[in-house]
Amino acid sequence: MEKNPKVYVEVTAVFDPEGNLRPQFIRWEDGTVYEIDRVLHVCRAASLKAGGAGIRYTVRIQNRETYLFLEENRWFVERRMDK
Repeated sequence: MEKNPKVYVEVTAVFDPEGNLRPQFIRWEDGTVYEIDRVLHVCRAASLKAGGAGIRYTVRIQNRETYLFLEENRWFVERRMDK
């Protein structure tokens, strides 16, 4: 059985003084918590790998860039699909 490419995750986020929502931590489906080192870019975009659309945060976690999406009121990331 193939896993869903869209992984809904728990995110800890804060509003900065200008009113921007900034994610700080992601809790993966196995319970591991990853700190977001930096938010590199924020824009409206679709997930081409997992489907869905919303606000796409390009983030750096442990020196790796990845996308974190806020789709309506849920956060998700694209699962890495190893061959």
